[in-house]
Parts: sequence; structure tokens; C-alpha cells
Amino acid sequence: MSKNLSSIYFSTVLLAAVILAQEIVLTSKDNQTHKHDFSEINHIKYGLFSINQWKVKLSEVINSEITTLNINENKKNLKPVIESQLNQLIDGVNKKMQNTNEKSFGGRVKQAFIDAVVDIDDIKEGVPQYADEIMRLMDKPTTKDKIQDMIQNKVDDYFDRTFEEQDLSEVDMIMQRTGQDTIDEAKAFLKQKIVSNQVYISLLSWILISLVISVFMIAGFSKRALPSAHYLILVGLLFILLFTGVTTPMIDLEAKISEMSFILFDHPVKFLDQVLYFQSKSVLDVFWLMIIHPELQMKIVGLLMVVFSVVFPAIKLLSTVVYYYDFRKLRQSKWIQFFVLKSGKWSMTDVLIIAIFMAYIGFNGVISSQLGNLHTADSEIVLLTTNGTSLQPGFYLFAAYSLLALFLSEFLSQKSEKTLQK
Repeated sequence: MSKNLSSIYFSTVLLAAVILAQEIVLTSKDNQTHKHDFSEINHIKYGLFSINQWKVKLSEVINSEITTLNINENKKNLKPVIESQLNQLIDGVNKKMQNTNEKSFGGRVKQAFIDAVVDIDDIKEGVPQYADEIMRLMDKPTTKDKIQDMIQNKVDDYFDRTFEEQDLSEVDMIMQRTGQDTIDEAKAFLKQKIVSNQVYISLLSWILISLVISVFMIAGFSKRALPSAHYLILVGLLFILLFTGVTTPMIDLEAKISEMSFILFDHPVKFLDQVLYFQSKSVLDVFWLMIIHPELQMKIVGLLMVVFSVVFPAIKLLSTVVYYYDFRKLRQSKWIQFFVLKSGKWSMTDVLIIAIFMAYIGFNGVISSQLGNLHTADSEIVLLTTNGTSLQPGFYLFAAYSLLALFLSEFLSQKSEKTLQK
């Protein structure tokens, strides 16, 4: 490729990288908010662990059973119950009359007359017929409606007195942000936005990485000395990768119960997408959380992390430019030489990459193992768990920066050998 074409291509890629980086960062921030909203609105505390949700599920089942109440189908089971209640009623009335009449002389005379005329056993012999008559009356449409209304009122009263005081302010704010009227609509809206944004971010990230790699390949395979402008463009591209890598999420940690279902009175009861834990953080997000943490050691760890993994690489890139151009004769400065020639062992970008990757493997294994313990062997209860831990585009952008920065150091060495000695 000729020098002019290379310059045009390098400049075009730099411009495209700026546009892509801006789009990646903005869309990632937007999608990060959607992910946190989706995990919050699907959190298990609002579903499987919520008394209010159980009340809704159970009321649907019970109301369905009440509306389909058929006395004839339960006649064999219902009649013995009615007969037993009638027998208890007769015995209870007889005993109450005896206790009342024993309190006075007139009452005892009245009780003696009743005992002589009325035989309780004869009355009880008619209990089966009384039960049949009650069953016949209960089977009338008007009576059935009254029974259903009575049962429904009792059930409604029970559910009205069974509730949980739950703070739903976060859910209300999420629904306002999404502009949806119901929770289910908000969930569907957020899920669709997350999926489409994730595909878009991944596509842009790989395009950006591919373009930057192509520029480094052209610079590496070129037999001519690397022009100063091209070197400056390479530094700019690394800055872009570093910036997008540390400002966009690197890893998502998610553990959820994707489905918990069972059958109650021939009715399926289901709880879907019950989130147990979710975090989606960038390097700068983690740094900020550590800095605002009340414990001093957390602040120190956060400061060291951002200094050695973000500040040092950025200063090193700037120092290489100063060293390359010998800006204001600072090439001999101890600080510039330190950052250009000796700061490699202090820059922990490679360590951070390995740490994030190991964290991914570790969290993935722990979450999968712990969720696996939740699976039940009971055929009557279906419990499906999902491990949603995944590396995000920020990780690959940061990894690309770390690898390509090594090639930049090689280009600087070539420059030193060919031109710096002149």
C-alpha cells in the first residue's frame, strides 16, 4: 500500500474509531441501565419471595375452582359431611334444651314431656333424607349462585387480610422510565431493548477491534519506516480502545431461577425469570464503588486498581508520543524514560485481563454449582435455574488494547534503531 493510501486509510480508521467508540459507550451505558432495571423488576423478592404474588397466583386457582363448583360431582363426598353435621346439630340442640330445662322446675317438667313424646333416634333416622333434600336445594341455580358468592366473599376477605407491605418505588420508577402501563409490558420492553442493544454493541465493538488491528497489521508489515503521523494515529487508536474498554461493562454476573412451576388443583402455577443476583460493571464503575465505600482498605484497593490499570497505561501512551517526537527535548527526562522504558512492569493491564477472565471462570463455576443444588428431583415441582454470567464487549476492547500496546512498543524500538540515532 502506498504512503498516501496508507495515510488516508489510517486517518479514516481513526475517524471511524472515534465515532464507533462514542456509539459503543453511549449504547453500553443505556443498555447497562436496561439490564439493571430488568434484573430489579424480575428480582425474586417481587415474585417467588413475595406474599402478594403468591396471593395473586392462589386467588386465580381458587376463583377458578369456585366458578366451576359442581355439587353433583361431589355428591358422594358431600352427603356424608352433611349427614355428620346434621347429627351433630341434632345432638347439640337436644343437649342445649336439656341443660336449659334442668335450671327450673317448669323446665324439668317440659323436658320430661319431650323425652316421653320425642325420640331423638327417630329424628336421626331421617338424616339421610334431610341430607338428600339439602343436596337437592343446593343444586338449584339460585342456591348454587348464593353458595358461590358466599365462598367467594370468604375467600376475598381472607386474601384482603393477607398481604405484605412491600416497597415498590423502584418498580414504579422503572415503569416510568420505560413508559409502560403494566409490569409485564415493562419486562417485555426491557428484554427486547437489551437483546437488540447487545447485538448492536457487540457488532460495533468487533468492527472497531478489526479496524484497529488492520491498521497495526499494515504498520507492522510495511517495509518502510513508520511515518510520524501514522505513529500518532496508532497511539490515538490505543487511547480509544483503552477508553472504551474501561468505560463499558467487562463482565455480567447473573444467577436466576428461569422457571419454578407445579400443579395445584389441576391448575399450573408458574414463576418465571426470578433473578437472584445480577451485576454489570465496568472498571470505572468498580473503582467508583470502592472509592465511596466507607472502609479505608476498599478505597486504597480501588485507587491502586485505577492507577496501575488505567492511569499508568494512559501516561505511558502520552510519554511514548513525547519520546517519539522528542517534544521540547524531553526524551532524556527520567520521568519520560521511566514511563516509556521501565513502566511496563508497573502497568497491570495484563494482570487485570487475567483477573477478569479468572473471575469469569470462578463465578461461572460457583454460580453453576450452587444453582445446580437447587434442582429438585421431585417430579411434581419443576425448578430450572440459569447461569447468565458472561464476558462483555468491554473485556475484549480492553484485551485488544493490552495486546496492541505491545506492538506499539515494538514500533517505538524500530524507530529508535532507525531514526532516533540520527
